[in-house]
Amino acid sequence: MTTTKNTRRAATGALVGLALGDALGFPTEFNDVPSILAKTGPWREMALPRPAVVTDDTQMTLALARGIRTAAGHGSVTPARLAGPVREEFVAWYHSPENNRAPGRTCLTACRLLDRPGRDWREASQLGSKGCGANMRVVPVGLVPGWTEEERAGAAQLQSALTHGHPTALAAGDLTARAVHLLARGTEVTGLVGQLRSYALENRTRYHERWLGDLWTRTASDPSAQSFIARGWDECLAALDRLAAALRTPSPETDPCLATGEGWIAEEALATALHCFLLFPGEPLTALRRAACTAGDSDSLACLTGAFAGAHLGADAWPREWQDRIEYRDELLAFGALWDA
Repeated sequence: MTTTKNTRRAATGALVGLALGDALGFPTEFNDVPSILAKTGPWREMALPRPAVVTDDTQMTLALARGIRTAAGHGSVTPARLAGPVREEFVAWYHSPENNRAPGRTCLTACRLLDRPGRDWREASQLGSKGCGANMRVVPVGLVPGWTEEERAGAAQLQSALTHGHPTALAAGDLTARAVHLLARGTEVTGLVGQLRSYALENRTRYHERWLGDLWTRTASDPSAQSFIARGWDECLAALDRLAAALRTPSPETDPCLATGEGWIAEEALATALHCFLLFPGEPLTALRRAACTAGDSDSLACLTGAFAGAHLGADAWPREWQDRIEYRDELLAFGALWDA
C-alpha cells in the first residue's frame, strides 16, 4: 500500500527528522559507545539536547534546498540551472559565521575553490574524497516532486560532485536520494534494500555525462567513464550486501557500526543509517537514538536515519516538543510544506 505525501507530509517528516538526528548526534560524534553511555545513560533514553543545535549536515542540506528552489524558479531542472545556485549557496555557507560546527575538510577545501569566479566547478571537485559530506546533505533531491529518474539521479550526483568527486560519493549520494524518494512514495521497508540493490545494478555503468561533463577524465585511474562510475557503484553494492547480512541476524543492542561501518565514508554512511532505520522502522526515536549512540560519525548517521524514518512515517513521527526546539525549524518546515504541497 502506498501512502501519498499529502497525507503523511513525508518531506516535512524527512527534513525535521534529519535535523533532529543531527542535533541528537552532535554531542556524541567522536566518542566511543562507553563514553556516550557514561554521558547520556541508557541509549534508549537519550534526550534531545537543550538547545537543539545542529551541525554542518543540516546547514548544507538547507543550502542545497535553497539552490534547488532557486533553480526550480527558472523552469525545469537542468545541469546549468542547478549548478550555479547550488554553488552560490555552498559558497555562502562556507563564508557564514554559523559555519562553526566542525565542518568536513573536503567541503571546506572544495567550497574555497568554488569561491573563485570563472573557475569550472570540476576543478574544485575533490576527486579523491568519498567522505559522507556528499550524501549527508542530498535528502532534498529525494523529496522534490515532479522530477524524472534521470533528473533526480543527475542532480544527486552533481551536488555530490561539487565537493566530493570520487565515484563512490556520486553513487552513494544517488542511492541516498533514491532511498528517501522510495520511502516518501510509500515503498514497503521489507523490500527497500533489494530495490536499492537493483537500482545500483541497473545504473552500474551509467555515467551521467550531461550532469557531470568530463569529471571522470580528471583522474588517471580509469580508462573510461563507465569504469569510473562502476567503481563507485561496486563499493556501494558491497556495502548493501553487508547491510543485508546484518539484517538477517539483527542485533539491536550492538553498535551497528560493527557490521556496516562507522559512516565517515559515503557508502558506510548510507548502509549504517539504513541499518539503524531498518532495525526500528516503526520506532523513529529509537532509530535516532541507536544512530546517535555509535562509535562512528554519529551526527551524520543519525541525520540520515532521521530522514529515512521521517520520509517513511511522515511529519507526525516526531514529538511536537522536539520539533518546536530544533534549530532552523521555520526554514525546515517551509521547505517541507513546499515539497509536500
